Amino acid sequence: MAQQQQQQLSQSRPELSSFLNAMTNPFLMMSQSQYRASRGGDLMQSFGAPNTLPISPSSSSSSSSSSISSKSSKPMSPNSSKLTTSSVNADKDTSDLDYKAELIDKDLWDQFYRNGTEMVITKSGRRMFPAFKVKVSGLDKRAKYILLMDVIPADDCRYKFHNSKWMVAGKADPEMPKRMYIHPDSPATGEQWMSKNVSFHKLKLTNNIQDKHGFNLFNHQTILNSMHKYQPRFHIVKQSDVMRLPWSDFKTFVFKETEFIAVTAYQNERITQLKIDHNPFAKGFRDNGQGKRDK
Repeated sequence: MAQQQQQQLSQSRPELSSFLNAMTNPFLMMSQSQYRASRGGDLMQSFGAPNTLPISPSSSSSSSSSSISSKSSKPMSPNSSKLTTSSVNADKDTSDLDYKAELIDKDLWDQFYRNGTEMVITKSGRRMFPAFKVKVSGLDKRAKYILLMDVIPADDCRYKFHNSKWMVAGKADPEMPKRMYIHPDSPATGEQWMSKNVSFHKLKLTNNIQDKHGFNLFNHQTILNSMHKYQPRFHIVKQSDVMRLPWSDFKTFVFKETEFIAVTAYQNERITQLKIDHNPFAKGFRDNGQGKRDK
């Protein structure tokens, strides 16, 4: 599997570990201004710069998601801040990626979103609830795909919970380099992916900047800042070799209702109650009320 390939390569050439992550991230990254612009009611048709990728409304059945697709013939610079194609493929139509993704438990996500979703981060890492799960379609049954997700800052602000509501408290703190999380079943055929729900429940959120896992592409943790807002993203890559990710066709899905604020303890009691009502593992809350915010 791809995980074994990456681990073997990292062991034989340790210096490639950080390179691989750097090469994977930028080819799916957009700048903060581009991300915020893409969240408007009518998505922009282009970023406005030469050779930049078009943004098209998502083919997903979820009306609140957006998607991006591209093909590049050469790797991008690890310092790239926007999605760009090579000059060779600048005139190539990449709108033929008919991949679709539907967010599972959308109604539950909507309930949390209306109240301002919070996700707890800890030193050891805490899993997300609701879990990020999708149902994919439109894939070639015989082709192989790598599925990934990442969590990026939603804006450049720091927040505080005051008078029972979230408000901006200042400029965002510097972010640690963001990691891609490759689904452990990757690569798999389109038929295999479409036959089941794709769950990223193993991904953990942490505030431990001393995380010893380094930049392993299959690391199950991503480092976040408390009191900052984040947006998960889901990526479909048509590729059977993780080492060739930067050269591959891909499509990105953003579900607005999965946006959340990272916290070290729940601030909003309505969010705490939703966790208790719907999370079967929230036993600690039911027994002694743990997890409520510090007064």
